[in-house]
Amino acid sequence: MNFSYSAKAKEYIARLTDFMQAEVIPAEPLYYQQLNSSENPWIVPPVMTELKAKAKAAGLWNLFLPDEEFGAGLSNSDYAPLAEITGRSFIAPEIFNCNAPDTGNMEVLAQYGSAEQRERWLKPLLDGRIRSAFCMTEPEVASSDATNMRATARLDGDEVVINGRKWWSTGIGHPDCRFVIFMGLTDETAPKHAQHSMVIVPIDAKGLKIERMLPVFGELHPPYGHGEVSFTDVRVPAANIIAGPGRGFEIAQGRLGPGRIHHCMRTIGSAERALEMLCARALTRSAFGKKLAHLGGNGDVIANARIAIEQARLLTLKAAWMMDTVGIKGAMSEISQIKVVAPSVAQAVIDSAIQIHGGAGVLDDTHLTAMFANARVLRIADGPDEVHRGLIAKLELKKQAARLGLQP
Repeated sequence: MNFSYSAKAKEYIARLTDFMQAEVIPAEPLYYQQLNSSENPWIVPPVMTELKAKAKAAGLWNLFLPDEEFGAGLSNSDYAPLAEITGRSFIAPEIFNCNAPDTGNMEVLAQYGSAEQRERWLKPLLDGRIRSAFCMTEPEVASSDATNMRATARLDGDEVVINGRKWWSTGIGHPDCRFVIFMGLTDETAPKHAQHSMVIVPIDAKGLKIERMLPVFGELHPPYGHGEVSFTDVRVPAANIIAGPGRGFEIAQGRLGPGRIHHCMRTIGSAERALEMLCARALTRSAFGKKLAHLGGNGDVIANARIAIEQARLLTLKAAWMMDTVGIKGAMSEISQIKVVAPSVAQAVIDSAIQIHGGAGVLDDTHLTAMFANARVLRIADGPDEVHRGLIAKLELKKQAARLGLQP
C-alpha cells in the first residue's frame, strides 16, 4: 500500500490543522468555563455555536462522509488523518459536525435511508441543527452478542410498536437531540441475522422515557451524556424503519466499519496530545537535580510511547486503505485489530502522562483524566477487546487451516 496522502487529503490536513491551532485549542478553556458555570450543564455553550459557524464557513464540515452529495467526498484513507487531528480535542468533533454517534447515524441515513427519512432527519443533522443518539445496548443481556437483544420493534399495520430498555445511548442528553435510531427484534422466526430492524424514533415520542443519565468514572459528560432509556408501547410509522424490516444487522455492519476507523484515529490523536503534554512536563520540571525527562526510566517511557503510537497509526491507516480497496468484509480482521490496539495504546500513553504530571495529572485541569476514561471506555464500546480478538483468531485460523488443508 501507499502511505502517502492524496493531494485532497493534504489540503484538508493543512486547513484543519490551522483551524485547530487558531480556533479550537484556544477556545477549550472558554468552552468548559461556559459549560461548568451554568446551573444546567445540559446546554450548548455559546462558543460552540460560534465555532461551528466558523468551521462551516471554512468548508471544514461533514468531512467523514465519502459521498460528495452529503459530505466532503473523502475516502477512509483521506479522512483518517483528519480524524486524528480532531481527536486532539474533545470539543473538536462537534465543531466540524463529525462527532459520534451522529456520524454513524448520518452514514446510515445517507446509505440506507428513504428520501423522506433523509429530508426529515438527515438534512438537519448535516446542517448541524439537531443531534441524535443510537439505542442498541441493553442492560439485561450481554450486548457484545447482539443476538441476545430482547427489545422489540413489532409491525402492527402501518405502525411499529417498540418496547424494551436500552442504555449507554450516547448523546441523548444533548439539548438538540431530536431522535434516536433504535434496534430491536421484529421477527424471531427469520434467519438469525434477519430478525432485527432499525427504526427512527423521535425523542418526544409517547412512551419514550430517559430513565437516568449514566455517570462514567463519576462524570455525566454533559452536554452529550449517556442515557438509560425505556420504550413502552412506543408507536411510530412503519415508514420510520430504515431500509425495511429485518435489515438491522446488515445496517449495523455497514455502520461499524467506518466508525471504528474514526474512533481509532481520534484516539491516536488523543494519545499524541498526551505524549506532547508528557514531554513538555518532563522538559520543564526537575526533581533530584535532573529534568524529569532524564530521571529514572522516563526516557524509555517516552520512546515506548512513540513506538506504540506509530504502530497503531500505521495499522489503522492500513485498515482504512483496505476498506477503500477491498471493502469492509476484506478488512474485517484489520478493523478488529485496530479496535484492540488503538485504545490500549492511548490508555498506556495517557497513563504515563498522568504519572509524570504527578498530582496535577489526576486533576481535571489537564483533561488527562477525561482522556484516560475515554480510552478505557473504548475498550468496551463498539465491541469489547475479547470479541474483536475472537474474530481475529477465527479469521486467522480459517486462513491457516486452508493453507494446511485442515478444518478450522
